[in-house]
Parts: sequence; C-alpha cells; structure tokens
Amino acid sequence: MDAVDRSIVRELQQDGRLTNQELADRVRLSPSPCLRRVRRLEEAGVIEGYTALVDQSVFGLPVTAFVRIGLERHNAASVEAFEEHVQRIDHIQDCYLMAGSTDYLLRIVVEDLQAYERLVRTRLHAIPGIASIESEFAFGSVKHTRVFPQPAPFRPATEDRL
Repeated sequence: MDAVDRSIVRELQQDGRLTNQELADRVRLSPSPCLRRVRRLEEAGVIEGYTALVDQSVFGLPVTAFVRIGLERHNAASVEAFEEHVQRIDHIQDCYLMAGSTDYLLRIVVEDLQAYERLVRTRLHAIPGIASIESEFAFGSVKHTRVFPQPAPFRPATEDRL
C-alpha cells in the first residue's frame, strides 16, 4: 500500500458513502484510477466491506460491558469451543484474544443491567471451560472512531542511527 491507497482507505473510513468522483477529488486522482485502486484494495482484503455506523443508545442498546474471560484449560478443544460459542452471541460485538492475566476481552452491548445479567446467566455461563468472568461497565464514551491513524513510514535501520 502506498500513500494514495492509505488516503483512499482513510477517506472511505470517514465516509463510506462517497461517490467515486468525490473520493477521486479528495485523494487527487482521476475517477478511473481511483476506482481501480478501490477494487484492488477490496480484492486484497484491505477493505473488508461497507457498513452503517449506528448510535447504540438510539438503537436501544445503551449499556456497554467490557468482560474479561479466563479459561480453565488452554488446549485447542477448549479454545475452539469458546470461540464458536462467542460467534453465536449477537450481543458480543468484539472478542479479543489477549496476552496477560485474562484470555479474552469481550465488548458486549445490551438494553439494561437486567439484560446483561440474563446474558451472563443464560449464555456465558453455558459456555464450557470458563474459569472466570469479570465485568466492567462504561458509563460514557470519550472517543469512538473507526478511522485508523496513519502508520509511521518504515525506515530501515542504518549505522548512522545505531
């Protein structure tokens, strides 16, 4: 990916509804090369898809819980079973495999605390192999973005900088 590709990705992250002409204007390309680059980024899997960003509170899911999960065992069968169960729970928005004191970090959205309790009791407790569940609740959001920062340019190490 070059600087133009990164500009295209950032513009689409900020507004996925841009027309090709608008996108081309913003990244200073003519429309045909811009469209070719977008298609190439899609085919390469850099752009995975397009979606609408929705306000979770307005949608009816104002409560966000961050949940740390510890597994009893770390063998392939236990990990696979946990990850398969997580895929089937729609309220789990993100699941990260962690390094550190817990195995997974989940971001869960629900209607209220009673809904969260039901989810824990009926869905999470039903997953075999969980040793611990620790919950924390967000009471506000200071920043939420899906736009990646520009990565620092790669500079190979030289003897001058050593």
